[in-house]
Amino acid sequence: MTSPPAHTVSKLAVEVVDARDLVPKDGHGTSSPFVVVEFDGHRKRTHTVARDLNPQWNERLEFVVANPASMVTQELDVEVYNDKRMGSPSGARKNHFLGRVRICGSQFARQGEEALIYFPLERRSLLSWIRGEIGLKVYYYDEPLSEEAKPVGSDPNQAPAPPPSTEEPKDVPPDVPAPTEAAIDTQSPPLVSVVVVEKTPVQTAQVNANMVPPPSPDPTTVEAYPPEVRKMQTPACTERDRVFSRRFIGGACGPRVLSGRFVDCNELVDRPPLATYDLVEPMQYLFVRVVKARGLRPCESPHVKIQAGPHTRRSLPGRDGGAGSPEWSQVFALSQCKPDSRLEISVRGGGPGEAFLGGVCFDLTDVPVRDQPDGPLAPQWYRLEGGRDDAPVTGDIMVAVWIGTQADESFAEAWNADATYVSYTYTRSKVYQSPKMWYLRATVIEAQDLRLAAATRPYDVRVKIQLGIQALCTRRPTAVSSSASSISWMEDLMFVASEPFSNHEMIVQVEDRATKEPVMLGHAVVPVASAEQRLDERQAVASRWFNLEEAAALAGCRCGGGPGGGYYGRLNLRLCLEGGYHVMDEAAHVCSDFRPTAKQLWKPAVGVLELGILGARGLPIKGGEEAATSSTNAYCVAKYGKKWVRTRTVADSFDPRWNEQYMWQVYDPCTVLTVGVFDNCRMFDAAGDRPDYRIGKVRIRVSTLESNRVYTTWYPMLHLQPSGVMKMGEVQLAIRFACSAPFPDTWAMYAQPMLPRMHYLRPIAVWKQEVLRAWAIRMVAEWLEQSEPPLGQEVVHYMLDVDTQSWSIRRSRANWFRVLCVLAWAFGLARWVDDIRRWRNPTTTVLVHVLYLVLVWYPELVVPTASLYLSLIGIWYCRFRPRVPTGMDMGLSQANMVAANDLDEEFDPVPSTKPAEVVRARYDRLRKMAAQAQRLLGDFAAQGERVQALVSWRDPRATRLFIVACLVVALVLYVVPHKMVAVGLGFYFLRHPMFRDPMPPASLNFFRRLPSLTDRML
Repeated sequence: MTSPPAHTVSKLAVEVVDARDLVPKDGHGTSSPFVVVEFDGHRKRTHTVARDLNPQWNERLEFVVANPASMVTQELDVEVYNDKRMGSPSGARKNHFLGRVRICGSQFARQGEEALIYFPLERRSLLSWIRGEIGLKVYYYDEPLSEEAKPVGSDPNQAPAPPPSTEEPKDVPPDVPAPTEAAIDTQSPPLVSVVVVEKTPVQTAQVNANMVPPPSPDPTTVEAYPPEVRKMQTPACTERDRVFSRRFIGGACGPRVLSGRFVDCNELVDRPPLATYDLVEPMQYLFVRVVKARGLRPCESPHVKIQAGPHTRRSLPGRDGGAGSPEWSQVFALSQCKPDSRLEISVRGGGPGEAFLGGVCFDLTDVPVRDQPDGPLAPQWYRLEGGRDDAPVTGDIMVAVWIGTQADESFAEAWNADATYVSYTYTRSKVYQSPKMWYLRATVIEAQDLRLAAATRPYDVRVKIQLGIQALCTRRPTAVSSSASSISWMEDLMFVASEPFSNHEMIVQVEDRATKEPVMLGHAVVPVASAEQRLDERQAVASRWFNLEEAAALAGCRCGGGPGGGYYGRLNLRLCLEGGYHVMDEAAHVCSDFRPTAKQLWKPAVGVLELGILGARGLPIKGGEEAATSSTNAYCVAKYGKKWVRTRTVADSFDPRWNEQYMWQVYDPCTVLTVGVFDNCRMFDAAGDRPDYRIGKVRIRVSTLESNRVYTTWYPMLHLQPSGVMKMGEVQLAIRFACSAPFPDTWAMYAQPMLPRMHYLRPIAVWKQEVLRAWAIRMVAEWLEQSEPPLGQEVVHYMLDVDTQSWSIRRSRANWFRVLCVLAWAFGLARWVDDIRRWRNPTTTVLVHVLYLVLVWYPELVVPTASLYLSLIGIWYCRFRPRVPTGMDMGLSQANMVAANDLDEEFDPVPSTKPAEVVRARYDRLRKMAAQAQRLLGDFAAQGERVQALVSWRDPRATRLFIVACLVVALVLYVVPHKMVAVGLGFYFLRHPMFRDPMPPASLNFFRRLPSLTDRML
C-alpha cells in the first residue's frame, strides 16, 4: 500500500545581502538603513545597520505563498529606509526613504537556481533623491509540513492541534540599537480568499491541491505600523478572486503545443493569457475522436475508416489492447465547407480484403456544437452494426463527435482533411521553442608542470578548447617562467552552450606549436555542467586546476574507452556561464528579443502581440525546379523571441486559408516579427531529406503598431532568385499589439539601453559576436530539426537571415542610396540657404533677415525656436505617416534594377564554384570599385591634413598668415560687441548677388592651397 503524498507548503525566500552607495540622510553624511519587504499583503523587515552607506544585512525573510499558480502575476516590493532613531537630525518624525525595488513574479527562481542580483534603487516620486543598489536573492521552494502542522481534516483520527505558543523576542545584541516600532515582524496571517472558477473543463490544472489552510487571525492582536511603511489593506486580499482555468500542455488552446519539461503543480510557470481568436475567420470543422473498440472478432491490424461527404479518412492500425480491444486515440478534423448530413464510421480489418467489422452512422444535424471555453466532449460507447450473416458484427466502439472551429484544442493534433495520409507527420501545426543558450566564458590562466621537449628553444604553447562544433585557440603565452614550469596566458575564450548541460563536454588540449607539426602535451575533459553560473559582473568566479592526461587517452575517450592515466601537468581555468548576456541568433537590426539568458533578470512584459495568419493568394504554380508536384503545399512560419509557430500545410492550393492565431509576450516594443511562407516538399519524401522551398517572408516592427488596433493587410512576398526578383504571391496577416504597460513606463523604455547590462560593462568584440551568432544559429537549427514535425535547417536559416553578411553589389548600392536619403535633409537645407543667399524669393529673404536679427539680439530664443520648428515639422509629417505596417520594399533593396551578373555573384557560395575566367573578371571589377573607395578615403584624409597644416608650420607662410589673422580676429572681437559681429557676418553672408564675386572666396582659396601628406606617399 502506497503512502499518501506528503503535505507541502510553498514559500518565497528573500535574502537581503547588502546595499551599495546609499544616500546620506542622517545629517552627518551617513545613514542607518533597514529594509522592508512586502509580498502578498505581508511585510517583514531586517535589522538596522548603524551609520553605514554600504550596509550588509545577510538576512533571510520568508513568506508563505497562498496561491503558487498566481505567483507569476504578483510583485515583491522592497523598500529601504533610514532609521530615524539612529543619528537622524533632532525632530525627525519619519524614517527617510532611501529607495525601492519592485520585482515581478516571473523573475523568481526556484531554489538551487538563485543568484545574487544587484537591483538599482528606484525613486518613489519625481522629486526623490535616490542612488545606489541593493543585492538580493529571491527564490521559492516547497517545504514539507510536520505531523503537527498538517491541515485539519487530512487525518480523521488526528486530534485538534494545540494553540501555538508565544515566544518572547530574542535579546538584541548590545552593539545594535533596539528596534523601532517598524522593526516588528508585521507578517499578519493570510486572509481567506474566495475563489470563483467560472468554467470547469474536464482537464484543468489543479492549483496547489495540498495547500495548507491559513490560520485564523487573532482578533485581539493589533499591530501598529510606522507612518513611513504603513499601507492600507487593499480589498484585493478579501475580494472574490477570478481564476481562469487553464489546460495542460497536451490540451493547449488553439494550434499550440508548448514544448518543454514537465513541472509539478506548485512550480512557477509563465503562461500567456488565453487567446480570443478574434483576428481570424472561424472555420467550421467536424471533429471525430476515435478512442478504442471492444469485443471485435479476431482480425489483423484493424483500422477505422471515416467518411463524411467528399472527405474520407483512414486511421493508423490499432494498438493491440488484448481480447479484441484495439486502441487508436486519434482525432480527425473534416472541413464543413460542403456540409453533409451523414457521417459513417466503420471498423475494417487490415488484411487484403479489409474485412468489415462493423460501423456506426451519425446524423450530423444532431451533433453538438462546442464553443470555447467549453471542456472537451466525453467519448461514449456505440454498438457496431451492419455485416452479413456469414460474418456477424460484434463489439462496440468509443467515439466522440462534435462540431467546432480551429480554436479547439484538439485541432492541433487532429488529422486534417487538407493533408494527405502519407504526409501527416509533416503537415501539422506546431509551436516550437528555441533552446535556452548561454555564453560560456573560459578564461585560460596558466599551466604548470608541462612536459616540454626542449628547454632552450622559444616556447609557443597554445591551449585549444573544443565544445561540439566550436573550437578556439589562445594566442602565444604572455609570460613564461625561467624553468618553463609555469606558462601564463590570461585570455578569455567565448562559446555558446545550450541546455541541458549534461549532454555537453569541453575538450581542453595543450599543444606545443614551436615545431612544424603541433605536439599535444596533454588534455582534459571538462563537463559544461560543472561551470558556475554568473548573472552579474561583480560576482566573483573562482578558478580551478584541471589535471592533464596523455594524448592517447583522448582517442580512447572518443572511442568510448575508459579514462587515461598519468600526470602530464595541470591547467588553471576559470569557467562561468554568463547569464547576463543575450545570446544573439538574429541580426541586430531585425532582432525580436533582447532579454538576457537568466530569467531572474527579465523585466515584466509590456504587452501582448497577437498574429492572425489568414491566408495567401497567387502562390507560384510550381515550388521550384526540384518540387515533387506541380502544385503548392504551403505553410507559414512565424518567429518572435524564442517562440516559433508553424501553421498546418494546406495541400494542393494556390490560395490557401489557414485562419490560425498565435500570441507572444512582448518585453520590448522595438523588436521585429518575422513571418515566412514555404512550400512543403518534405511531405513527399519518406526520409524527410528534401528541403522546403522558400516562397517569401515579411518583417513587421512592433513599435510601428498602435496599441489595441487591428491591422489586416495583404503583404507581397518577394523572393530574390539568381534569375531576378519575383513576386511569389501575397499573404494576409492580422496583427494586434495590446500594450498593458502605462504610457510613462513605455516612454521610459525608449531611454533605456536595448541590450542587457553585461553587453556594456564587459562588451564582446563585433567579430566575436558574428562568430558566436553563427554557432548559435547552427545550434537552433539542429534543435528544431529534431522536433516532430521537424523544422528544417533551410527554414531556420531563411528566417534568421544567415546570409546578411555575405558580399553583394546590390546590397552595397542599396546602402549607398540609403545614406543619400539620410543626407537628403542636409542637402535640401543647403539648397534652401543658397536660394536665400541668391534672393530668388525676396520676401522670404527679408523675413529671414528679420528672424536672424531677432535671434542675434535675443540669443536665448535660439534653442526654443529650433525646438518649435522641429515639433512643427513632426506635426506636418503626421499626415504622411504609414497607415499600415509595411513589408519588404523592392525599390529600397535595389532588387528591381540589379543586373544578372550581380545576382549570379551574390548567390555564388564561398569558395566560388564558377570558372576561373568569371572569378578573374569579378575580381577586376571589384578592384575598380575599391580604387574609387580608396580615392574617396584619400580625399577625406587630405582635408583633415590641411586643417592640421594651419599650425604645423609645413608651409611657414601660410602658418604666419593664419596666426596674424587669428590675432586680428581676437582684437576685433575684444573691441566690437559680439552681437554687432554676428549681425555683420550674417548680413555679409546674405548679401545681394549684385555685391558678390563669382569667383571662390579668399578663405576657400587659402584652405585649398594648404599642403597635405599626399605628395609624400609612394
